[in-house]
Amino acid sequence: MATGRRRSVSLRFVSMTEAFLRVHQWLYVRSDGRVGQGMIGVPTLLLRTTGRRSGATRTNALVYARDGEDFLLVASNGGADRPPAWLHNVQASPEVELQVGRERRRGTARVVDRSDAAYQRLWRIVNENNRDRYAAYQTKTARSIPVIAVTPT
Repeated sequence: MATGRRRSVSLRFVSMTEAFLRVHQWLYVRSDGRVGQGMIGVPTLLLRTTGRRSGATRTNALVYARDGEDFLLVASNGGADRPPAWLHNVQASPEVELQVGRERRRGTARVVDRSDAAYQRLWRIVNENNRDRYAAYQTKTARSIPVIAVTPT
């Protein structure tokens, strides 16, 4: 019986985390960037992509780091075996929009995977920026988690 309780608490924690992240994104979008840029304790932006099947604009609040002019994102999906849907959108149509606070910029996204010479250096930047969370996510999945570099245009 105790195992059932622990599982229930674990499931509720996950759903509370997901609910918090949804509220965070909702506030970021609805306030047009006045609220949300640093709400979860790390720099956060809004990534707008074009749905690969629907053609509709999709918005995701994501943690980011900087490498010179580039914005670095991580397609971690919390360490799930499936990548986040926004990664598929970026691969199908790399022209994106970034919103940091109230500033919006167009950009071109490039997926950087482990075979890329820059991967290890970029991985260190994003992982340190996000308090080693990405390294923890990588231990949860056999999928290699890519870094996405968005160059403003």
